[in-house]
Amino acid sequence: MVRTTNFNAGPAALPLEVLQKAQNEFVDFNGAGMSVMELSHRSKEYDAVHQKAKALLKELMEIPDDYEILFLQGGASLQFSMIPMNFLSKEKTAHFIMTGAWSEKALAEAKLFGSTSVIATSEDDTYKYIPDIPEIPADGAYLHLTSNNTIFGTQWQQFPDSPIPLVADMSSDILSRKIDVSKFGIIYAGAQKNLGPSGVTVVIIKKDLLSKENEQVAKILKYSTHAKANSLYNTPPTFAIYMLSLVLEWLKEKGGVAEIEKRNRKKAGILYRAIDESGGFYKGHAREDSRSNMNVTFTLKNDELTKAFIAKAKEERMSGLGGHRSVGGCRASIYNAVSVEDCEKLAAFMKTFREEH
Repeated sequence: MVRTTNFNAGPAALPLEVLQKAQNEFVDFNGAGMSVMELSHRSKEYDAVHQKAKALLKELMEIPDDYEILFLQGGASLQFSMIPMNFLSKEKTAHFIMTGAWSEKALAEAKLFGSTSVIATSEDDTYKYIPDIPEIPADGAYLHLTSNNTIFGTQWQQFPDSPIPLVADMSSDILSRKIDVSKFGIIYAGAQKNLGPSGVTVVIIKKDLLSKENEQVAKILKYSTHAKANSLYNTPPTFAIYMLSLVLEWLKEKGGVAEIEKRNRKKAGILYRAIDESGGFYKGHAREDSRSNMNVTFTLKNDELTKAFIAKAKEERMSGLGGHRSVGGCRASIYNAVSVEDCEKLAAFMKTFREEH
């Protein structure tokens, strides 16, 4: 079988080695005579998977001891609601930095639970850049941002020092670069881009926040419930967590986050050079100082040419290059599992297509 080069934004590419290991273990996991999908989430066999996933995540991200690691469901979208549901009180205001569609969705959900404020936004220029941050109000409930914006192709280069809990949706760039976890109150991420398949959401939350949850919240929607139960309050997405553990194992074997960050910078550089050296044939959407190393967004001069580009790329077994419907153009999502060679293949194709048109 010839593998298709996968530039989809999510669910996204998974390492081939991970897929092959899962394939080998699929019917009989560690001699259990059952698939990992069939194991009880209370079994010792599954418990080893669960604990390995937590331990690897803690090691790779250098997560301090005063944080809980939770495996939840509902994607990042449920976190848009769970966070204000638990931490936005009547006396406080939740502050937001707007950099795209996902921060808009998080803001819309928070408005259902209390007072909100937008302290910075780049909406004025189609979210092409990460805005400058004014003074952050010290009496707020929390400050929310989206670390990487899949649709517009922008990424935070540095995170603000916040006097209130900093909450970050890192769904599309978690584990792609080194970060200081201690700067954040909550980090959350859907797995389907850098961590594994869809179905599990990782939440990293500072333990002292658990005692500050609002009281009138359903038990299953409280972070403390899942922390006390080691993410086993209800049946977790066991297969997705198993796959996550394999991806983390693969990342460690590749040299950890520091090495994957170098690789990601190299990959992005290859594609941005193809854009910048095209004489305007390709135009990047994001401002240069805000460019994402995960989602490279660009346009061609008209829709007809864009459709031809995407169709020809598909013939060359490159998938997922269409831009989001709200922006159009093209987008190459180059998450951790996408190789340098994949990016070189796309850059060569971009050059050939430009020469032909």
